[in-house]
Amino acid sequence: MSPGKTSILVTGGAGYIGSHTVLALKRVGYDVVILDNLVYGHRDLVEKVLQVELVVGDTGDRPLLDNLFKTHNIAAVMHFSAYAYVGESVTDPAKYYRNNVLGTLTLLEAMLAASIDKFVFSSTCATYGVPKIIPITEDHPQDPINPYGASKLMVERILSDFSVAYGFKSVRFRYFNAAGADPNGQLGEDHNPETHLIPLVLFTALGKRESISIFGTDYPTSDGTCIRDYIHVSDLADAHILGLEYLLKGGDSEVFNLGNGNGFSVKEVIETASVVTGRDIKILECDRRPGDPPVLIGSSDKARKILGWHPQYSSLKEIVAHSWQWHQHRHQ
Repeated sequence: MSPGKTSILVTGGAGYIGSHTVLALKRVGYDVVILDNLVYGHRDLVEKVLQVELVVGDTGDRPLLDNLFKTHNIAAVMHFSAYAYVGESVTDPAKYYRNNVLGTLTLLEAMLAASIDKFVFSSTCATYGVPKIIPITEDHPQDPINPYGASKLMVERILSDFSVAYGFKSVRFRYFNAAGADPNGQLGEDHNPETHLIPLVLFTALGKRESISIFGTDYPTSDGTCIRDYIHVSDLADAHILGLEYLLKGGDSEVFNLGNGNGFSVKEVIETASVVTGRDIKILECDRRPGDPPVLIGSSDKARKILGWHPQYSSLKEIVAHSWQWHQHRHQ
């Protein structure tokens, strides 16, 4: 990094959404430093594709953070370092509160000590819990039904309090279902374990799974399966840059939903994947899972109006096609 040049610190930048955001930041000319403990992140993608400085470490490591802020001229932080498996959060909530809440608080305190006051936070629609109205807007009551959502809501409350007490400015993005892959094929979704529907369907198409399970076919929806709002990961990345620039230009603390505004059913996703891949995909119909709402769709009108965000890849076919391109390359 050249002396005096400001950088953006991206925590969790070796993970799925973080890496796509780093790629987007690079494309528009930002200098980027990644902090990632590599528990779920991918060193090879940072070294081969992103080619930015990688600091291997944890957001809970205060001495490391202090040194990082001392040796780099950081203008703002984008924070993606969270554990995000809902089921695991129920069986091991301590892991989620320690990393997602305590780790973030440690990061925020280190930022305050270093006089860095601009923060873009990766939150989630899981803070809303079971929706009372569809589409969900930012003023919908927040009543999470699992420790993952509760941990994200706690950080949102911390950020609200920091804004009032310290003038600390943040943009909080509540995502719906991140999906897809870089349209140029450089990055994609590579979780271990994988729990997201689209990659699991594509693994079935690739022959890496025997079948894809549908949990519930008797919901009050058009085809009886759950409907979810899938948002292309590159569109999410673009929104983060807009949120960052909003803060750098002096914007006040804000919260935004990020979703497609459209819902696609489980069966629609499977049928679209079958068309895109040209392969039959075996389905296994199972009982409903507890806590799955029939429909989850978010309103992103606020982000469009205030940030000028315009998703580029809103069709399910594009989202699945970009994912398919990536998975064929990654798992060939």
